[in-house]
Amino acid sequence: MSVATLLIPDFALIVLGFLLARFANWGGHFWAGVEKIVYYLMFPALLFYTTSRTPFNFTTTGHFLQIAFIATACGMGLGYLAKFFFTSAPRVFESGVQTAFRFNSYIALALASRLAGDQGTALMALLIGFLVPLCNMAAVYALAHNSGKLLIEIAKNPLVVGTASGVIVNLCQIPVHEAINATLSRLGNASIALGLLAVGAGIRLSALHEAKAMASYFLTIKLLVLPLIALLLGHWMQLPLLQLQIVVIFCALPTASSAFVLAARMGGNAPFVAFLISASTVLSAITLPFWLSLVH
Repeated sequence: MSVATLLIPDFALIVLGFLLARFANWGGHFWAGVEKIVYYLMFPALLFYTTSRTPFNFTTTGHFLQIAFIATACGMGLGYLAKFFFTSAPRVFESGVQTAFRFNSYIALALASRLAGDQGTALMALLIGFLVPLCNMAAVYALAHNSGKLLIEIAKNPLVVGTASGVIVNLCQIPVHEAINATLSRLGNASIALGLLAVGAGIRLSALHEAKAMASYFLTIKLLVLPLIALLLGHWMQLPLLQLQIVVIFCALPTASSAFVLAARMGGNAPFVAFLISASTVLSAITLPFWLSLVH
């Protein structure tokens, strides 16, 4: 499968979501509902379904997970350096730093599924399950250092719950009735298309009026530096081809759309984050093919 064949269908859905949100007059409440049902129901179902059915060998995926952790940690460290490199208005840095290391799970699983079916989806789900808690903790910490409910929020995260429960069922060899598996499969299949439409609907292409240098810095880290780290480490550790492809895709993903919700809910600079999410999503249409071409 060529890089263009791999990427075009998913980015076509993102563009379709953008166009529907602008011209269909369905209202913001409709798209908020789509985002909610995908995030809280359909996506966790997909994560559970794939992780509960795919055999895991943590001996062979150890380096794979290590590379993702190292690259993500580098994104956090480099992101926090922006506080010393740039001057900005209050809450701009605290709100924007999360975009240097958080990732869009919808695009992640869509690409992994098209690349390698259930095997690719399971590998990506493993990364999502392990790194969502770390990224969420770092993002919340930047906005509220003393949040007493941080660990509770992480434990209640639907992506963490879906992945963790699937891994437990898998490792403990707990049987799941085929009717339940079929239902979860239907929900999972629907989640990818709806999730990509929601990503497109959330794009805001308004001009950026503040912290342009900092925004460029965060975007460079997320779209260029992190995948480069993953690629170099993957070659050095001699990852199998599929694992190398998945970890590079993971590190090259645009930032999470939920970063806007977090910034808005915790009193941050939500418009700044909305721009970064939109810019990283649009620019990833250029950068993702580049990174995929290097490992395809």
